[in-house]
Amino acid sequence: MSLGGGTRQIAAEQDGGGVEQSMENDRRADGPAREDTVGNPIGAGTVGTTEPELVSGVLAVDAGNSKTDVALVTADGTVLGTARGGGFTPHLVGAEAAVAGLAPLVAAAAAQAGLDTAAGIGPLVTHLSACLANADLPVEEQRLQQALAARGWSRTAVVANDTFALLRAGTDAPRGVAVVCGAGINCAGLLPDGRTARFPALGTITGDWGGGSGLALEVMWWSVRAEDGRGPATALAAATAGYFGLPSATAVAEAVHLGRLAEVRLHELVPLLFAAAEGGDRVALDLVERQAEEVARLALVALRRLELLDAPADVVLGGGVLASRQPLLLDAVRARLAAGAPLAVPRVVTTPPVVGAALLGLDHLAVEGLGGGPAAQQRLRASYAGRRPAA
Repeated sequence: MSLGGGTRQIAAEQDGGGVEQSMENDRRADGPAREDTVGNPIGAGTVGTTEPELVSGVLAVDAGNSKTDVALVTADGTVLGTARGGGFTPHLVGAEAAVAGLAPLVAAAAAQAGLDTAAGIGPLVTHLSACLANADLPVEEQRLQQALAARGWSRTAVVANDTFALLRAGTDAPRGVAVVCGAGINCAGLLPDGRTARFPALGTITGDWGGGSGLALEVMWWSVRAEDGRGPATALAAATAGYFGLPSATAVAEAVHLGRLAEVRLHELVPLLFAAAEGGDRVALDLVERQAEEVARLALVALRRLELLDAPADVVLGGGVLASRQPLLLDAVRARLAAGAPLAVPRVVTTPPVVGAALLGLDHLAVEGLGGGPAAQQRLRASYAGRRPAA
């Protein structure tokens, strides 16, 4: 899923057994030097080629369902080129086709640096760090990682879910937890030794609740039930009808069903939800409280798995719902985190996630003794502090 919605990996809270422990054993059984490992965003990755690279540095990719950002960054943190393109949907087109769709963006970023990727004179960079939507299960990560390595753009390639890009963008080191609440909801945690905390995030079937899409459906559910008598009265019903210029929330539902109103537009109801909650509507307040509970619960479980509940740790909050900085939501999240993890430091981050992907790549170079240290990371951040998104 996207940053708004989905890492699909570790489902149940299992202490030392089951799926989570099996995955962890698989990832770490051969130590940090194991080739073709997946699931560790700063790990060894997959070898693409042994030929000398044109640029000592990182090719960073942050790919979501709606847009993809690419950055070519040297080992000292200098940004040589960037590019932006459309969404990344390997679950719809397959891993090979999705990776092939990145080629024009890589070429565009390289061209800004005066390099021609079609010249066939060796790999572009030392390392490729790709944080990708829909890289959710280990088998998906592996397929994408191998497909990227096969392109020959880098000597090594690592794939991680795009939630890790948000996490690293909001932390000074690869350590902490990130919760993204955008179109959907997701969480990931990371330690410098490569240990991760993950969730499946496949939607309702894996216990997920909320995010913009989920909240919009809740608004519709409660609004229609208020109108037909099955539920309590709520200001959401009139607000929903009025927003779309229809006589009732039921009429909005019918318009979606009949194709007169695009279902994707329902996410526009989320600001109405927060406005109703600010006005004291009980149904709206309960929904905001439940969303806060879900965000905090994800963070606390991830912190527990990484043994950070009683230690200072960053909790990065991102995605459209959280980045909108709604006071009722953020205050409730902070209160729950303070109760469960008193030393945790929650922070809303709006740094472009491609910066996080690049930082993970620089972390990899630093471990290998190839640059990418603190000065390089500061230079990278400074470059993006005043940078406009790529067109």
